[in-house]
Amino acid sequence: MTRIVRFTDDTATVHTGIADDRGGIRAFPAGTRIADLLRLRAAELRELSETTAAGDASHTEREVLLLPPLDGRMELWAAGVTYERSREARVAESTEQTVYERIYDAERPELFLKAVPWRVVTDGEPIAVRDDSALDVPEPELGLMVNRHGETVGYVVVDDVSSRSIEGENPLYLPQAKIYAGSCAVSSGIVPAWEIPDAEALGIALTVRRGGTVAYKAATSTAAFHRTPEELVGYLRRCQPFPDGVALSTGTGIVPDLDFTLNTGDVVEIAIDGVGSLTNSVTADPSELNWLVEAADDPLVRRVHRRWR
Repeated sequence: MTRIVRFTDDTATVHTGIADDRGGIRAFPAGTRIADLLRLRAAELRELSETTAAGDASHTEREVLLLPPLDGRMELWAAGVTYERSREARVAESTEQTVYERIYDAERPELFLKAVPWRVVTDGEPIAVRDDSALDVPEPELGLMVNRHGETVGYVVVDDVSSRSIEGENPLYLPQAKIYAGSCAVSSGIVPAWEIPDAEALGIALTVRRGGTVAYKAATSTAAFHRTPEELVGYLRRCQPFPDGVALSTGTGIVPDLDFTLNTGDVVEIAIDGVGSLTNSVTADPSELNWLVEAADDPLVRRVHRRWR
């Protein structure tokens, strides 16, 4: 399995490249961004990737710092209530239950902006729960990497961290429940779409560890999708361009019961068959993610905040 990665070297120069399963990285031409790759047609990206992968390794994963695979004018959007389990959970938590019952069967899906590139964390970095929320959960989701032409060219693992208590109080509070410092984590590598022939039959597993023991564990499959990824992408692209491409998180089929909430010190582990894994520790103080502002200009700032480095 190969992955398209974004990384920095010790000079804080950011590169993109192709990583292999032995840790070798072949860099794309200097200055190439993920955004530049997502301006290409799928066939062009595949040709460039395969040509690059055939060359000699220029770096190894051990000597670089892997970064979230978003940059430029990319955005990360998310879909809601795309699994039956998600509908059940939203109905259980909400004071406006019919809103979620109706959206599940409606023609138009629920779509919302989740993050811009500089706000995204990746594997080994902390996620956060809001300090004004009483009930918070991870939401493991398959992420689509969509080019400017609307073609899905790759897949990532996404954690759409959410406040159930804030959204449940009033659906109009959705942006506050979903968008805050530390609410979005994305795996560090994009698995090319041509390496995953069927994205609608992928196993998704979630484990939350607390004090060395398992506090919560569950699994689902994208086979339980109520809406196809293509349908979600089609609605997302209506009436708005994405010149540098877009990442779309496709919704969760795993939602804990109302007696579970994330705590400081928890470790969230997500794995998606064929796509990869994502592991993040939890803090209840979103201000601990203020370093993301500095990291936008100096990616090496991230080293200090990596749990595993």
